[in-house]
Amino acid sequence: MFKKILIANRGEIALRVQRACREMGIKAVMVYSEADRDAKYVRLADEAVCIGPAPSGQSYLNMPAIISAAEVTDAEAIHPGYGFLSENADFAERVEKSGFTFIGPTPESIRLMGDKVSAKQAMIRAGVPCVPGSDGALPDDPAQIKRIAKSVGYPVIIKAAGGGGGRGMRVVHTEAALIHAVQTTKAEAGAAFGNPEVYMEKFLQNPRHIEIQVLADTHRNAVYLGERDCSMQRRHQKVIEEAPAPGIARRLIEKIGDRCAAACKKIGYRGAGTFEFLYENGEFYFIEMNTRVQVEHPVTELITGIDIVRTQIAVAAGEKLPFTQRQIQLRGHAIECRVNAEDPYKFTPSPGRITTWHAPGGPGVRVDSHVYTNYFVPPNYDSMIGKIIVHGDTREQALARMRTALAETVVEGIKTNIPLHRELMVDASFMTGGTNIHYLEEWLSNHVR
Repeated sequence: MFKKILIANRGEIALRVQRACREMGIKAVMVYSEADRDAKYVRLADEAVCIGPAPSGQSYLNMPAIISAAEVTDAEAIHPGYGFLSENADFAERVEKSGFTFIGPTPESIRLMGDKVSAKQAMIRAGVPCVPGSDGALPDDPAQIKRIAKSVGYPVIIKAAGGGGGRGMRVVHTEAALIHAVQTTKAEAGAAFGNPEVYMEKFLQNPRHIEIQVLADTHRNAVYLGERDCSMQRRHQKVIEEAPAPGIARRLIEKIGDRCAAACKKIGYRGAGTFEFLYENGEFYFIEMNTRVQVEHPVTELITGIDIVRTQIAVAAGEKLPFTQRQIQLRGHAIECRVNAEDPYKFTPSPGRITTWHAPGGPGVRVDSHVYTNYFVPPNYDSMIGKIIVHGDTREQALARMRTALAETVVEGIKTNIPLHRELMVDASFMTGGTNIHYLEEWLSNHVR
């Protein structure tokens, strides 16, 4: 096992990884930008190294600075968290070439799954169902593009091969709008991701967003840890996540889960990962794989009792998974609300000083957050300041616990989206379960003036 790990991230995930290290008896080195000097996890660290000014391009995305910090502190491994460099194959490669262990998949796996076209082709070969669409990147010939769209059937969605986070997508309803949409998306993809390739998929009208959490080791063992429903989202950004997904038959989950675990073995995957699917009319369609720990991993931890971050670290150190698929039992129901420093209805960021922070507690309540009273939320990064996660024996109990937890939470000095969460927890459709990915945006257009 490692004696010292460098954590190349910030915010709640930096604290989460630090806690796992402490529990395992591993020293944690924190890197931080000048804006995060007063962060809780920096103060709690065994060692801390400032890697640059506030802009992430000069700090958390600065590969030489992070690797230098690992060298001067004699760290053995680097945990990238999520976001920033966590899915950057070049970074993973540089970490390994510099003599450190990258706590995540191999650079080859990250590259394969990071390009949406090669990822889809790999999944088709592995027997994982995909959304009908082009076999690969779209050709330059407009007549060919029109033929592909006709065979797929309108509406279609044009996606950037190197895209992610909801960027680089365009829905097309008619042939007249097709070529212009392809050319525009190509130009945007080239500028945003350095890769102008785009591909086409059938645009599903009312799908749900279901994901399968996987863990794999270097001894050809792979398991899936049930599913999560992440359909409550706005502009492709998740707001609420839960596990298991309401109203989907276990046999369907087991069938797709087995295929995901088999795909991991086929591509030689290691570590934690998530297969993301659109689910409509009883069918799953693969859209992408996230080759890292997810923001919403706690809901899976609560229903399985498995520490995903701890397992990531153990697997990276060469250990075998300590459980088989048959030993994984799902218990109860978990819900997570992302707490963001933003206007609850306009979604404009609300950085600034938190004058009061009172986190909820009680049975089945977990709060993952790095903030505290008098903490200053910097304007330089993502607006998420924490997550409230609850677990209950049933979905109804989990909903009741989340309502209680949200009522107890006090954040003053900045705006947060907690008022939105409080409303959604008593929304009839959400309480019933099974809302689709468009539900929240439709709800907002009807409720917010």
